Amino acid sequence: MLARRKEFGLLAHLGLTRRQILAVVAGEGAAWTVIGSVAGLALGLAVAVVLVHVVNPQSFHWTMDLLVPWVRLLALCAAVIVCGTLTAWLAGRAAAGPDAVLAVKEDW
Repeated sequence: MLARRKEFGLLAHLGLTRRQILAVVAGEGAAWTVIGSVAGLALGLAVAVVLVHVVNPQSFHWTMDLLVPWVRLLALCAAVIVCGTLTAWLAGRAAAGPDAVLAVKEDW
């Protein structure tokens, strides 16, 4: 976020308030963490299925039931999304300060 100070300064010059800029940053953080948590959940489940249904019977000659703790996994995904959004918002607060407007001036 600190590397994007000039972008935030430009948005401020275009008329966005600090609150609107922070909402955009938090939205980006939420979007990226949703994508990451969904991808991580899907890939983790795929690895689990392969291990339980392919590797165990071939390598160890035994099988087991695959019980997925959906409530825990969804709670973990929700916690990751909340933490990612909050982190982006906090980083945006540091980057979207009054120095961001002055950072645009550095280019001219």
